[in-house]
Amino acid sequence: MTGAEAEDDIPLGERKTVTDFCYLLDKSKQLFNGLRYVQHPGCFSSCSLRTSETSYLNEAFSFYSAIRQRSYYYQVNKEDRPELVVKKLRYYARYIVVCLLLNKMDLVKVLVKELSEEIEDYTQRFNTEDQLEWNLVLQEVAAFIEADPAVVLNDNNSVLVTSNRLQDGSVPPLEQGMVVGQLVLADALIVGNCNNQVKFSELTVDMFRMLQALEREPVNLATQTSKQATLEPSEKPAKRENPHKYLLYKPTFSQLYTFLSASFKELPANSVLLVYLSATGVFPVTHLDYEGPYDFGGVLTNTNRDVVNGETVQKRNQAQKEMHCLHPGDLFPFTRKPLFIIVDSSNSTAYKNFSNLFGQPLVCLLSPTVYPKSVQDQSQRGSLFTLFLYSPLLGFSSVCGLSSVRRGLWERAQDFLRKVFRDIGQMLTRSRSIDQAFLQFFGDEFLRLLLIRFVFCSAALRLHKLFRESRSFPESYPELPKQDTVESGLLQKQVLELAAMLDVQSLFWDDSLESY
Repeated sequence: MTGAEAEDDIPLGERKTVTDFCYLLDKSKQLFNGLRYVQHPGCFSSCSLRTSETSYLNEAFSFYSAIRQRSYYYQVNKEDRPELVVKKLRYYARYIVVCLLLNKMDLVKVLVKELSEEIEDYTQRFNTEDQLEWNLVLQEVAAFIEADPAVVLNDNNSVLVTSNRLQDGSVPPLEQGMVVGQLVLADALIVGNCNNQVKFSELTVDMFRMLQALEREPVNLATQTSKQATLEPSEKPAKRENPHKYLLYKPTFSQLYTFLSASFKELPANSVLLVYLSATGVFPVTHLDYEGPYDFGGVLTNTNRDVVNGETVQKRNQAQKEMHCLHPGDLFPFTRKPLFIIVDSSNSTAYKNFSNLFGQPLVCLLSPTVYPKSVQDQSQRGSLFTLFLYSPLLGFSSVCGLSSVRRGLWERAQDFLRKVFRDIGQMLTRSRSIDQAFLQFFGDEFLRLLLIRFVFCSAALRLHKLFRESRSFPESYPELPKQDTVESGLLQKQVLELAAMLDVQSLFWDDSLESY
């Protein structure tokens, strides 16, 4: 159902009664559930979120906008029925989620203000038990909006809303004649289980950023619809531009494995499954003489719903493995098909201990496990590693302590980074010692950009004076040839040039300039 169909679903003169408002809210819930499934106290239900086409976001936005613009809910506040007001509050919460996903931050701020007023009115009129829950919703979305460590300012000091979705011209093209794999990213599991990280509607900041990094900039719904309408009967619709995404907030091991298995089963030929894990690290209790894929720990899964006879299952002794942990060995069965893994965790290095048993393309990008204290203090607002993968310039600004950047300087820095990324792409494809797995994934634009951003992040942190330990640098499986990539003289020179452009060169070691 499109937004236009939603508006025409009820005759124009009959749209403002409470009954019709409830009918429209039920319709909006159906549309929202077609887009995504989430869980939030007092708001939503179920445990996973799936977004595969940005057209769904546009449809939902069109529908919710029609409800708001035509004041379908105007009569609700005059009714002495708290359950109707709760439906209205849920509508606002869903509308805000859709606007967040479409990066309509200006409208989000307006909706949050309206929601705040509605909640205040609701709590004053009715003595309800869910007042704290709705106030928590407000706090969560306010913290979510302010999570970015730096903002871009216009000349009048207003904040410029920037998009970090994949756009035309943002991915370095392949060199002519370059032979790379033809694999396509089809499915992505995005898992969030970090303690105390800012979230809204069961969507952590890290999950949101990775979701954005795996989406193309959405087109206008009207343009998209007109394109579909002009297709000849013999023409096939264009292939799906974005991978299917399953967002799992604090899943249990069984839930995570269920979605992994489903994605693996449905994965088309010549396609890639991406698994993104943003989770608390689980470390081994003891070190054995023989260390296998279950002896290095991994990342934590949710323990709340794994119960036996009403009691949470606990491991009996130290010799047993942590049952609420996703160990590297748990992913081995899924390496029968091309697998691209990103681990952002304090124990990400556990996933270096992979064995490519089946000869399929396999790459793991692993976050630093130790950060300088100044960076750790910002972890509640999202991981630095994921921030670099989402927006390298935002990550660079964050690690340099910049809280704002002028629009003109930001745009010059972005233009410079496009050149840097072209050079990194050539470093990867021209290296004679690089593992072929990286090149197998290089044909897909999303994965190519993630690999390039990973290399840039690694190079920038290696030159930053605060990052002194090897554990503070990202790693990968298989290992990248450092001299050809993250420690390349050319790339080091470019990192220092970017630092000079932003007037933060004093934060970086500059010995490489003399030796270049």
